[in-house]
Amino acid sequence: MGIRRKKRTPTPCSMNRVEQYLADKLNDRTQTGNLRRLSTQRAPIDFFSNDYLGLATTGLLAELMRPDKVDSTGSTGSRLLSGNSAQAEMLEQTIASFHKAEAALLFNSGYDANMGLIASVTNRSSTILSDELCHASIIDGIRLSQCSRKYKFAHNDLSDLKKKLARYTSDGPTVVVVESVYSMDGDMAPLAEMVRLCEQYDAQLIVDEAHATGVIGAHGEGLVCSIGLQDKVFARVHTFGKALGGHGAAVAGSNLLKRYLINFARPFIYTTALPGHSLHAVYCAYQYLSGHSFSNTTLHDLISYFRSRVAASGMKGWKDSVSSIQALVVGSNDDARRFAAKLQQAGLEVRPILHPTVPLGMERLRICLHTFNTREQVDLLFETLLQ
Repeated sequence: MGIRRKKRTPTPCSMNRVEQYLADKLNDRTQTGNLRRLSTQRAPIDFFSNDYLGLATTGLLAELMRPDKVDSTGSTGSRLLSGNSAQAEMLEQTIASFHKAEAALLFNSGYDANMGLIASVTNRSSTILSDELCHASIIDGIRLSQCSRKYKFAHNDLSDLKKKLARYTSDGPTVVVVESVYSMDGDMAPLAEMVRLCEQYDAQLIVDEAHATGVIGAHGEGLVCSIGLQDKVFARVHTFGKALGGHGAAVAGSNLLKRYLINFARPFIYTTALPGHSLHAVYCAYQYLSGHSFSNTTLHDLISYFRSRVAASGMKGWKDSVSSIQALVVGSNDDARRFAAKLQQAGLEVRPILHPTVPLGMERLRICLHTFNTREQVDLLFETLLQ
């Protein structure tokens, strides 16, 4: 008769191998000081959100939406099943007209739009060239692409882009992916020169306008439209969760591109569509941008004032930016946290951007300017930093 083994009772602290892997990875982050945490604590003066026009946090968009009722709270399915509506199609027409495109297609977020667009319009014979500072959503879209020729070029470096175009465009269809305004540095892509290079080497340009929508151009139409390149850019991504104060995104381009994405962009095909209240919020935001009374001059005046304070401060580490995003590179996670804490104690909500979000040595304070910020608040920010 065999010996009966006593059954082991799992202890609360015992972990399976998957859980142990998770715990080890989190411990690594903790040990290096890179662990991310959620927080609801905020100082009263907002210098950190992407609400550049104040549509979300000031309640302005809610006021614009108030006279109209929204009948549904959910879309009930994907656009290809039960989730399509006349409201969604009208919004797409509004967006296309505003951004001077043939067509626009809604996605549930800028992340979805970039992944769906980039992964679906490329194949095994394609080449993708992307700016080295492109957003994670672009990086993930490139990763999901079936193409094996994926190369980065130095940030905003036309010489490096030209060298890579000359080297790789003969291999097959080529797509170049950039942002119009970069989310961490706040600088702008030299789009006119990039268009000329793409035309020279028969490449197609995709531009993520996330941080330019609502901010760049007389009515916030984005950098591409503001310099008249809308007919020379293959596709643009406009997001609604930043200056427009809503949620979602749209790809603007040709009718052919729209029909293609409806058939092949997986984040569009297999996702429940945006609900009616989200569509209505975005529509109201676009009506606001289109209005005769709209102006983002106040925001750009504040940006100019901020840059004058940068010049007068003598502080090193400021990135060169004329957008709503201003960055002070301090060079370590500890210093970024220390400066951010100092500003927060003064009532200024500024968050540190740490490695691995940015490369080692490029840790920074990311300061976002808004229409509701004042010169006095900017003065307080610099006085605090210089103490």
